[in-house]
Amino acid sequence: MIQSIAWKNKKVRFLDQTKLPAEEKYVETSDIEDIARAIITLQLRGAPLIGIAAGYGLVLGIFPFLHASYDEFITAFDRSYARLSQTRPTAKNLFWALERMRKCSRLTATKDVPTLFENLENEAIAIHREDAIMCEAMGKFGQELIPDNSTILTHCNTGALATGGIGTALGVIASAHKAGKKIHVYVDETRPLLQGARLTMWELEKLGISSTLITDNSAAWTIKSKNVTMVITGADRIAANGDSANKIGTLNIAILAKEFGIPFYIAAPTSTIDLDLATGDSIPIEERGRNEVVNGFGSHIAPATADVFSPAFDVTPNKLITAIITERGVHTAPYEQTLTMHLDK
Repeated sequence: MIQSIAWKNKKVRFLDQTKLPAEEKYVETSDIEDIARAIITLQLRGAPLIGIAAGYGLVLGIFPFLHASYDEFITAFDRSYARLSQTRPTAKNLFWALERMRKCSRLTATKDVPTLFENLENEAIAIHREDAIMCEAMGKFGQELIPDNSTILTHCNTGALATGGIGTALGVIASAHKAGKKIHVYVDETRPLLQGARLTMWELEKLGISSTLITDNSAAWTIKSKNVTMVITGADRIAANGDSANKIGTLNIAILAKEFGIPFYIAAPTSTIDLDLATGDSIPIEERGRNEVVNGFGSHIAPATADVFSPAFDVTPNKLITAIITERGVHTAPYEQTLTMHLDK
């Protein structure tokens, strides 16, 4: 299986996803700033993976203070927390992981810095390990929704590259394939950074799953002419009512799924659910720089002076979502009840 991130000898080793599919380049670092920049520049991306990276990044930020005073150590912790929390605003997993690390620091009933550091390091490792377990569970529950001979449309990248395990939506697809079901996957290219084309197609080829790349603007015709039977995507933040933020363009295909009468599923761990937000109207939507659109991959594709609006995410309303798959099971409307049933606010 692809290992998108690893922790070894107080260093983080991660696959630089901006180089794919042309080059599999790994970066090894002991510097929190490298992790922060990697999250911002999408070398590390995918909501669950961002959370894992934040946990490890925080440990890197406090490691130089292993032999400092308790007050200096906590100051370094707070500074590292603040830096990582500023990297990307939409993905809930980032803030969930950071807050989990903060709770660990506060619950550790000691001011012995080496002991506190060890507990925080172990907590970051646990976040990573548990994400892999959650991915397996999502795959198990989700693949039961996929009949044999299914044709699936997916958007962006939701596999091992985006998580600490087999993936969310792509993990569901991989689990169905592993169960022996005959499936074919159509993959939106996912503009402007082409995560579907560069990353999802790369993963599907490695998994040996039959797949076809399509341009984003051919999704409607593909659903109609290729008899697509379902859509499965991931999510970066899910409000208490089920409204879900995901990569820009997801709302488009959710509307198409409704029009063509096929199910639209979301797969995401419970760490993506934000019970503090009643609806998707309150989800912060990141806007990316104009250069990614005007000068994508180093080639001018629009006038240099063009005005650009480039939201990285959109929000799909709950009424368009057939079910949300988490590691706890398959949740259907009313999401205010089913999503919160096993979660503590």
